[in-house]
This record gives sequence, structure tokens and C-alpha cells, in this order.
Amino acid sequence: MILIIGARSSGKREYVKGLGYTDGDIADAVIDERPVVMNLQDIVAQEPSRALDFLPELLKKDAVVCCEVGSGVIPLERSDRDMREATGRLCVALAEKADRVVRLVAGIPVVIKG
Repeated sequence: MILIIGARSSGKREYVKGLGYTDGDIADAVIDERPVVMNLQDIVAQEPSRALDFLPELLKKDAVVCCEVGSGVIPLERSDRDMREATGRLCVALAEKADRVVRLVAGIPVVIKG
């Protein structure tokens, strides 16, 4: 599994697709009984307290995409802080298991692991 992290609009999904992955290979979620492609932090935002419960299913995916949520201003809203913390903990667990971890900076991939 490859974990791709980076700022919003840094080219994460385009990078993954450039490696030959399709939407079906990338972590997804179901909303209103229809599959949609979502970034990891959007999946966690649905139920931050269950973030680590998503780990087994995410590990079945070939690629997981996540916006960096730990940098910048700390959110005022408790729910936003909880999502950010839960996303970070889930990314740590994913990075441990991932074959490769890549951070995109201005569209440029920086390999952190693998």
C-alpha cells in the first residue's frame, strides 16, 4: 500500500493516477449508499472516535490519499481538532504498515518511506 500525503490541491490524486492507480484502487467511502472517492481526512471526519477502526479496510486498498491536517492554525472547533488528531493517529498507523509513503509539495513527490 502507498500512502500519499500533502496539502490540499498539491496534486496527490493526479500523482497516484500517474502511477497507474485508478479510483477503485484509492481509499474510498460510501455516502448515502453510493461509493465516492474521498480523502482520508474526509472519511475520518464522519466519525473521528472510530478512526483506527478504518485501518483494516484501508490496508486493503492499493493507495490512500490524505491532506496534511496537522500543520497551520489549530482549529477553534473541538470537532475539527478531534478530526485532525484522529487523522494524524490513523496516518501514523498507515505509515507503519505502508510499503511506501510519499509527501507531495507543490506537486513534487518527496519519498519519506520506501
